[in-house]
Amino acid sequence: MKTTTFSFLIFISLVQLMVPVRAEWSFHSLVEKLKESFLNLEYPPFNLATNISCTSIKATGRLASCPAGMAVTGCACGYACEAWDIQNENTCHCQCPTTDWTTASCCQLA
Repeated sequence: MKTTTFSFLIFISLVQLMVPVRAEWSFHSLVEKLKESFLNLEYPPFNLATNISCTSIKATGRLASCPAGMAVTGCACGYACEAWDIQNENTCHCQCPTTDWTTASCCQLA
C-alpha cells in the first residue's frame, strides 16, 4: 500500500514538473481528470485516487510549507531558480540566494 501511494505521489510530482509554473490551474485540472479516469475504470487500481486533495502554497523568500497533513509533490522558485529540495516532506526550499518567492504543491491522500 505504501509503495502504491509513493508511486502515485512520484507520478504527480513528475506531471507537476511538466506543467508551466504560471498555469497552476492546469495541475489541479489534471488531478481532477485523473480522479475522474480512476472512477470510470471498471476495476479501479486503488481507492486512494478518489480521495486526493491538492493545493498550492506561495510564500515570499526561499521556503514554502504545506499545511499539516499534506505532503509536497513539487516546488517552484522565483527568478527562474531551478535548484530546490524538499525538507521534512512538507517544506519546499529554493537553493538560489536571490529567490523572491517559493511555491509548494501540496497533496493529501485520505
